[in-house]
Formats: sequence, C-alpha cells, structure tokens
Amino acid sequence: MIFRIDKILQDVRICLDENRIDEALLQTGDEDTLSLDEMIRSVVVEAVDRVHMAAPYYLLGQGHNLMDALYDNEDNLVRRTPSVHWGTLESGWIVLPDDFMRLVVFEMSDWERPVYAVITPESPMFDRQRSRVKALRGTAQRPVCLLCVRPEGKVLEFYSCKSTNATVTRAVYMPHAMMDDRGGVDISERCYDAVVYTAAGLTLNRCKEADKAAVLMELAKTYLQK
Repeated sequence: MIFRIDKILQDVRICLDENRIDEALLQTGDEDTLSLDEMIRSVVVEAVDRVHMAAPYYLLGQGHNLMDALYDNEDNLVRRTPSVHWGTLESGWIVLPDDFMRLVVFEMSDWERPVYAVITPESPMFDRQRSRVKALRGTAQRPVCLLCVRPEGKVLEFYSCKSTNATVTRAVYMPHAMMDDRGGVDISERCYDAVVYTAAGLTLNRCKEADKAAVLMELAKTYLQK
C-alpha cells in the first residue's frame, strides 16, 4: 500500500509526542541543523527496509511477483514467464530483480511445502545443494532456495522437484523501499505502525538520544508480533 510522506511525517511526530519526547531534544539551535521533518524524511526508507526485513512473512501482504527468466540447472533458458511447464531437470534458478531485498514465498507445484527464506553462502546448508549426493540436497518434501550471484546478477536457486514438468505456483519478494516522485512509499499495511516507531527511533538516534531511541525500537517490535 502506498503511504504519502506527509502522513508518515505526521504519524512519526505523533509517536514522538505520545512518548513524551521533548522537541527541544531534537533541535540544537544550529541554523545548519536539519528540521525535524527533514530528519524524519531522511530515515523513512531505512525504517521501511528494517521493518520489512524483520517482519514475519504473513505481515508482508502480497509483495511483488518474481516474473523473470527461469533457467534449468544446466543454465538453459527455459521460459520468460513462470506460468507454464518448464525444464529438463529437477532444479533451477530464477533471475532476481535489482531491487530484491527479501523472499516472501517461493513454491513449485510438486513441493509439499513452500519456502519462505533463502539460504545464503554463510550457511552450512549452502554447499550441500551442490553435492553429488542427492539426499543432501533439498527435496520436494523439504525444498530449499539459495541466494546466489551469477554473471546475470542475483539469482534464486531452488532444489528440488519430483518431476521435470513442475510449475511455479508462487514466487513473491519484497523490494528495497524507495520514495516515488509523488512522495509515496510502498509499505505493507500491517507493518505500518512498526515503520512509524522505527522511523521515530532512527530520528532520535540521529539526535544522539540513544536510550529514548531504543525504547521506541522495542515498541516497534511489538507491532510485528501480531
């Protein structure tokens, strides 16, 4: 859902006021110091990214569809849309958009459950997916997705399907936040309150009010536990 920056600024100010944050703490009197609204504006995108990264998947709403080139694991381009049968092998990869931040859900038609989080190279499970021993790799019962880098850019590798004619049934991600030309920011509706408190906390951090900022950051987490 698109929220306008004017509403976000207003709600963050209300948050600061309700938590008895004296506005004098937010201003030094220096003519070069940013105004309160400018400080809030400067942290909104960071606040959205922080909240969307931390939120459980069920609070993220519909997200954005992954609709890009799909390849099999011999690097053969299979199709440009994930709505038809694909592939010659049981695993493959999909090119991720430049604004990819987090996977919401990925699922193939013959998997017994979806995947909600990617495995990064730091995980010991990462290298297992390249093993010659099939039992060590992801299966249709316990599928996995890896976040990898190829010459094409960031990709999502998935393991594995029962058959060679499985289809993608769900492929959704969260992008990095950005403010559009009209001052709108795409925020998952159920995450909005957490974004407001996080933005308030980041604003206080900029003002070197770390203790008060920590309180608001903790309050923000409570809105992600619904």
